[in-house]
Amino acid sequence: MRRIMRNALLLTGFVVVALLAVGAVPSYLGSGDAYYLEATPTDEAGAAVNATGISERRFPYLTTALTADDGRSEGYQRALGGYKTLFAHSPFDEFDALQRLDREAVRDDGDRVLVTYDGDRYSVAIVSDAGGGEQ
Repeated sequence: MRRIMRNALLLTGFVVVALLAVGAVPSYLGSGDAYYLEATPTDEAGAAVNATGISERRFPYLTTALTADDGRSEGYQRALGGYKTLFAHSPFDEFDALQRLDREAVRDDGDRVLVTYDGDRYSVAIVSDAGGGEQ
């Protein structure tokens, strides 16, 4: 194998490994307060997003919050100065997607979204350990 071809293959391999690392590593990093999607039962009337048929793969934080005994999803910690959200799926992504699914279901100037799941109604919000609500 010629030297230039070997170097090209090594460079290509390095680039592939680096891109995989950029995609995988940030989800394992975290610092600061943990953020959760919290689903609280409510009887508030009005439009609501139907979450019964929502994919668990697309909305893992939401489905965990809706089925958990305490109504909370797994925690998510921001890292890398906030750039982690560019590379990793977060509760913030899911909350934004819920707001886009039905604008009429948004409450309190975007702090909550009403959701129906298996016939029950929930108010979904982003909360943190610090208790400061959505950040």
